[in-house]
This record gives sequence, structure tokens and C-alpha cells, in this order.
Amino acid sequence: MAESRRTGAPGGAKRDTYTPETLLAVAVEVFLERGYDGTSMEHLSRAAGISKSSIYHHVRGKEELLHRAVSRALDGLFGVLDEPAARTGRAVDRLEAVARGTTEVLMAELPYVTLLLRVRGNTETERWAMERRRDFDARVAALLKEAVADGDLRADVDVRLATRLLFGMINSIAEWYRPRAGNAHDDAEVAGAVVTLAFAGLRT
Repeated sequence: MAESRRTGAPGGAKRDTYTPETLLAVAVEVFLERGYDGTSMEHLSRAAGISKSSIYHHVRGKEELLHRAVSRALDGLFGVLDEPAARTGRAVDRLEAVARGTTEVLMAELPYVTLLLRVRGNTETERWAMERRRDFDARVAALLKEAVADGDLRADVDVRLATRLLFGMINSIAEWYRPRAGNAHDDAEVAGAVVTLAFAGLRT
């Protein structure tokens, strides 16, 4: 758990030096450990080493922290769709770029994407996140369908099933991948393996 970020102030008082970003990182760690529903503001306060009033100085409550966390993951995923490699060229090449980029986002933003994958729709924020995930999946499915129509992907595999299998493989990385310092080569290797394995079976 992250250590408290408090420093001395004149008169011996202590002041909170957490930023919204560092507080968010601690909150995500606690959400993943305890589950969002099982996390209270007291749990967050203890993990951060600051008072609950200090947390409320930064956010309205734990759902705002959840919203910020899943938004970070979703922004990364939708950003992949806006990359030039995902917008130009043959559909199959764009699809490969999306698969690679999604894998890279998952590894780069592992705690946030893992939290996104665990939402169950129990709160307004979770339902909003799930709806955006469905939108992302639909856009990828449309791209896959276009690649099939171009004759570049197998037509004997249902598009929705292929989409679920592709992202099932990518999302499973969250269960075992653990980043290590200086392992950029490993990250690229993982992303390349996903594309190779998936599209070796999907391409005609």
C-alpha cells in the first residue's frame, strides 16, 4: 500500500501533500484489493494515511474516484481507435493495430483497466462504464465485420464470437501480467504475440 504523503508544517502541524493523481492511485489499489463495494472512505483514509476530510478536499466521495479511474482506462482504449493506424488502411490492418494498441494500453494502465474489467453495474458510474465498453466492443466488431467483407478474415467465424474471443485473450493478460522496471521489450513482445496468435487463426 502506498505510504502516507505528509510533510511537516510550521508549528509542528502536518499538511496533506496528496494530489488528485496520487490519491487516485491509492484508491484504485484499495478497490482492487477489497472490491469497490467493500471499500469505505475509512479504508481509503487509512491506506492514504490522511484524514477523510482531506480526501473530501480532493473528491466528493469514493464514486468520484471510481469514475476517474475507469475514465482513465476508457480514455486510453478509445484513444487507440483514434490513432492513425486504426483509422487508415485496410480494415484488417486497422483491426490488428487496435488489438496491439489495446494490449499496450492494458499493460501501461494495468490497475485502471483491471478495475474497469471488474465493474458489475451496481452504481451509476459502473453502468456508464459498461455502456462505454459495449460501445468500444461494437466499434471493434464493425471493423472486424468490414475485414471479413474485404475477404481478409475468415467468414466462417461469427463476428461477435470472434470479437469476444479476441478481447477475452487480451483482457486475460490483466490476470497474470505484472510490470517490471525496464521491461519495455517484454511489453512489445506480449503485444506482438497477441496479434500473431489471434490473426494467424482469423486471417484467410
